[in-house]
This record gives sequence, structure tokens and C-alpha cells, in this order.
Amino acid sequence: MPEGMKPDVWGEIFPDDVRWMPFAAFPESARLGVLIGDISKPGPYVVRVKLPWDVKLMPHAHPENRIYTVISGVFYIGRGQEFDPEKLVAYPPGSVIILPGGTVHFHWAKSGEYVTQVSGTGPLGMDYFDAKDDPRKR
Repeated sequence: MPEGMKPDVWGEIFPDDVRWMPFAAFPESARLGVLIGDISKPGPYVVRVKLPWDVKLMPHAHPENRIYTVISGVFYIGRGQEFDPEKLVAYPPGSVIILPGGTVHFHWAKSGEYVTQVSGTGPLGMDYFDAKDDPRKR
């Protein structure tokens, strides 16, 4: 929950309230905004992911089930252990994608910046299929 918010109190988050920050598992220019929850602990979370134009997230998986909602831009996502542009599917704003935990997938901000909102139950995990793609190991 947002800082200081109690479960029985109405809350709201406006776009300008999102605090974008680097995330160690992302490429340097990508950003994460935690809206609800503590992504390092068990429990529900809602985050937003912002990728600038032409940035790629190489094949990776999350242990938790996730629901993606495209907020802005076109979200290109593909499944598989190798980054293959032919496997990318374009999802416009308003699209919802359900991704079961353990599904190896990749993203590309192919046509410009995109923002997705991701809901899941933490802790948030991210494991790259190939360790050389993991920014945390550089």
C-alpha cells in the first residue's frame, strides 16, 4: 500500500505521484514505479514499468504469476529462451496480458516508450535465462 495508507482508508495514486526509479534487474534506462505493496516481501503488489524507445529486456522469467495492463505506448512481448523479433506480439494501450509464473519471455520497446502496469503477489522475482543478460551480474 502507498506509504502511510491504512487498509480501511480510501487511497488514490495519480500519474504524477508515481516515483520512477532504477531497478537493479533492468537495463540502466528502464524504470520501475512501485504503486502498492513491498516488492521484496510476500503479498500483493502493483508496479509500473517504463521502457524507453529501443530498450530490450532479454529472456527472463518471474516465479510469480503476473497480470500486465498496457498503460501507454505499444508493449511488444514474446515467449521463448532466445530473443526473437519474429515472436513479438504488439499490445496497444488497454490490453491485458496474463503471464503464468515461470514463463520465459522478452520485451522490446520497438516503436517507442511504453508503460505497463504489473500486478502480482510478491516477492517480485526476475531471473534471466542467460546470466550474461542480467544487469545485476555486470
